Amino acid sequence: MEKDYIHQELNQEITAIGGHYNLVKENILSFDNRNILYILGCAIIDTSCCGKTGLFYGIVPGFIVKFKYKTTEEGLFVSIVDPVCDNSLQEKVKELIKKKEKVHQVIFLE
Repeated sequence: MEKDYIHQELNQEITAIGGHYNLVKENILSFDNRNILYILGCAIIDTSCCGKTGLFYGIVPGFIVKFKYKTTEEGLFVSIVDPVCDNSLQEKVKELIKKKEKVHQVIFLE
């Protein structure tokens, strides 16, 4: 099911309970004659009682249907995406992104 995805500002630190994170890069992966939008982020856990760590991750909104076709009132771009819902397809995409970007985990938006 196609849906709008609102692109977030990159390199804006967002504070969370155990530390902070930011989205650092948007990228497009060619896959099976379609393009998949994915975003890379970095999380730093540095205010937790259990120690300090960090991780690099990917977020996959889905296959691009219409790229940055409008903006929100706040000036953020909006794309239409078709989420990757099939589990076997998710595994293939996850492995490609992990190999290309060296991320710890890949999350698929629904």
